[in-house]
Order: sequence, then C-alpha cells, then structure tokens
Amino acid sequence: MNDYLLSVVLGIIEGLTEFIPVSSTAHLRISELLFHISLADGYWKMYSIVIQLGAILCLPIYFRSRIARFLSTFPGGEGGDRNLLTHPLSLTMIAFVVTALPAFLLTKVIGKHLESLYIMGGSLLVGGIVMWIVDAINAPAETAGPEAPASRIHTWKMEAMSLGQAIWIGACQILSAVFPGTSRSMSTIAAGQLAGMSRASALEFSFFLSIPTMVMATGYDLFKSLRGKGENPIGVSQIDPHGWVILAIGFIVSFIVAYGSVAWFMAYVRRRGFAPFAVYRIIVGVLVLAFIAK
Repeated sequence: MNDYLLSVVLGIIEGLTEFIPVSSTAHLRISELLFHISLADGYWKMYSIVIQLGAILCLPIYFRSRIARFLSTFPGGEGGDRNLLTHPLSLTMIAFVVTALPAFLLTKVIGKHLESLYIMGGSLLVGGIVMWIVDAINAPAETAGPEAPASRIHTWKMEAMSLGQAIWIGACQILSAVFPGTSRSMSTIAAGQLAGMSRASALEFSFFLSIPTMVMATGYDLFKSLRGKGENPIGVSQIDPHGWVILAIGFIVSFIVAYGSVAWFMAYVRRRGFAPFAVYRIIVGVLVLAFIAK
C-alpha cells in the first residue's frame, strides 16, 4: 500500500473511532501492526498525533452554536440558575483539571502502556462489559423519559449538571489515560450515566470535555515531537515535502470523517443506546487477546 492510500485509511480509522466509545488508540495500534508501521519511527508516531488533532478540531466547529450560547450566558446560564462554578463551561474545565493533573504525573506509566496489546485487549473487553451493564441499567429510565416519577436519571441536559458529576467524570477519565483501550468517551459516558445523567447529556459532556483534554494532550506531544524532543522525536527540518503531504492528507481525512461520525453518533445514541458498541468492544477485545495468546 502506498503512503497516500495508507494515510487515507488511517485518517478514516481515526475519524471513525475517536468519539465512538471503541478506543481510537487501540484501533490505530492494531492498524499499525497490520500495516507494519513501526512505532519506533518518529515520523509515524507524530503522524498519529496529527490525525488525532484533526479529529478533535472538528468539535468546536460542530458545536459552534452551543459554544456561542454558553459563552453568551456565562456565568449565570440560560435560566439564571448557574454560577461561576456550575456553568457548563466551568464544569468542563473543572473535569479537565481533575483529569489532567494525575495524568501528567503518570506520564511515564501511560507511555509504557501505549504499546501493550495485552492492556488494550483487556481494556476493550472489560470496558465493553461495563458499558453494556451501565446502559442496560439506565435503559428503562431512558424509555420512560424525564416525566416519569422516581427515575434514576435526574440530569437530562448538560446545562443541568452538578459540580459533583463533573468531578466524578473527570476522575473516571483518568482510567482511559492510564489504560489505553478503555476509551476516553466510554469512561466519561459510563461515568455520567452512573451519576444519573441521560445518554444524550453524558455524550454531549464527553464531547465538550474532549476539546480541552485532547487539544492539550495532542498539542503538547506534537510540540515535543516537532522540536525534536521526547520519545522517538522528529524535528521539522527532517520532514520532506512528501512527508508534509502525507500529514495533510491524514489530518483532512480524519477531520471530515470525525465530523460525520459525531453527527451520526449523536442521533444514533438518542434512539438506540450504547449496547451495539459494547458488543463490538467485547468482540475486538477477545480477538486481540486471542492474537496475543498465539
């Protein structure tokens, strides 16, 4: 497979899996293995960062109207019942800080786990089971709707989130950083559902939380790589015109596919829930572990 087609394929994989709770990290790692891409190669390590950034940057555009509304109503909120600590934008940044500090301190542990297919396979399997159970527990309340009495769901919109829910979701997101294959979106969505949030509100907060989390993480890694620092670095001067074209293709393809997957995923989850993704995770996790066993 030539480099241009490979870049398109990897961009599609990243765009499809970044926001769906199936772990883009695990899928890229598996793809790199299948296509015989060496993670010891600084260029391809940087490439994976670039296409991830391309996927992340679709979110501010997709949610531009929601972001504008949140900014215009800060800090009181649309209903005037929010404050500096409980406005949706504040809760997003609080959850980000809760995740970022421990993740930074565990940088070496995270780096060691990123190449472990055993951890990825186990995380896919366990995460799929957890997500299936949590979604099944919430399913009756989702079907009954917000008007049902004594519902275990008490947060139907992101605007109604509490400070405690944001801190809890941020803490659970640390699992996805430490154990690749867990999936950042899976950990935040399941955590939100356990804390009494609906599928739609948990999913939307997961998207908003991913903006600062992934922009900072990927931006920092990309900066180190381009400066010729960190693990398997590659400086800007080492990238030839062909290399820049490959990066651009992957970035653009990832951005476009991610934008479409976000739109589809938002509509799909409201109607059918997360069970199909849980089943997919379990199947892929079993296949990865079976491959390792051989």
